Amino acid sequence: MEHANEDNPSIHRLQHKDTEIILIGTAHVSRDSAQLVTDTIEAETPDTVCVELCPTRLAAIRDTDRWRNMDIIKVIKEKRSLMLFMNLLLASFQKKIADRFDIRPGQEMVNAIEAAEKIEADVVPADRDIQITLSRVWRGMGMWARIKLLFSMVFSFGSADDIQEEDIEKMKQEDILQTLLADVKKFHPIIEQVLIDERDQYLAQRIASAGGHRVVAVVGAAHVPGIRKYLTDGHFTSLASLDQVPPPGSLGKLLKWLIPGLILVLFVFGFAMEGKDAGTDMIWIWVAANGIFAGVGAVLAMAHPYTIIASVLAAPLTSLNPMIAAGWVSGLVEAFSRKPKVRDLEAIPRDIVSIKGFWRNPVTRILLVVIFTNLGSSIGTMTAVPLMLKLLG
Repeated sequence: MEHANEDNPSIHRLQHKDTEIILIGTAHVSRDSAQLVTDTIEAETPDTVCVELCPTRLAAIRDTDRWRNMDIIKVIKEKRSLMLFMNLLLASFQKKIADRFDIRPGQEMVNAIEAAEKIEADVVPADRDIQITLSRVWRGMGMWARIKLLFSMVFSFGSADDIQEEDIEKMKQEDILQTLLADVKKFHPIIEQVLIDERDQYLAQRIASAGGHRVVAVVGAAHVPGIRKYLTDGHFTSLASLDQVPPPGSLGKLLKWLIPGLILVLFVFGFAMEGKDAGTDMIWIWVAANGIFAGVGAVLAMAHPYTIIASVLAAPLTSLNPMIAAGWVSGLVEAFSRKPKVRDLEAIPRDIVSIKGFWRNPVTRILLVVIFTNLGSSIGTMTAVPLMLKLLG
């Protein structure tokens, strides 16, 4: 049973078993939404306040020194560079909009936490971890869709500059991630499925199990219809299932080993069928293509000279080893060559607002080095293989 608040259509009241749920649909960069959250919590005095944050993001809001505690080397070793980069692009998009209209990103969530603590209500982070969400999107896409996803996120820098204050109310109808990925989501249904439908289910279950007789839930307005639907019919997918990161596809696993195997077979055939000269030429083509393109990637990321050299030397070898990527090597060399200082970590929120800032900050530059070197090495492999096959003709 539910109905919209007579005074404000952004507020919905639902009854789920013995719990009264007051659902507030907000825009993540709206001054009015932030004030509505404070006023509603103070008026309703709930036992529990649920926020559209995962535990990690809740901790980040409460810990203003979170950036200074980040270990970039650990990020590279754990193969989380790309996910961190995508997360920073999302944060950049939201912060640029918020800065234009003089409001803190996610202010409505900050207000919810502060209002809850003021009345001593429990605060429950109800959203799925952002890394799991992005990983589920990434794993559900093919190579071409992934490239479009990255470009769409990068080009969000420009789209944020075009948004006017009257557009903020329109953004209430979309999740902030949806807005950021507006172009790519037209071509890939998994964007809508993972970012909205799955999170609707996740948020609904977390809100339903939050505890207390009266619960206020603060969520993006795009999630309100789905949450209402799932709370009403009670048909949920298990949280464990929604929290699971799918393993790499079988094709991806196969190619990971097949491509290096194919290259080695080409070397053998080159020497056996065409002679020493052809085999040697194949090796030089492989080394040159991988090394040059990986080096170009490092140069585009404005890497340290040592990093560029390491990229050129490592790429021909790492491309033959499914367990190591050229970007991981170059990223680690960059991290040790230009070890980020505490002030660099603290400057991340300020620097990510501009493309120039991504290159200027030593921490985000390391992420660019990893991504660009890996991309260059992949292009080198795709360039080398046809040239090597020609030698067999």
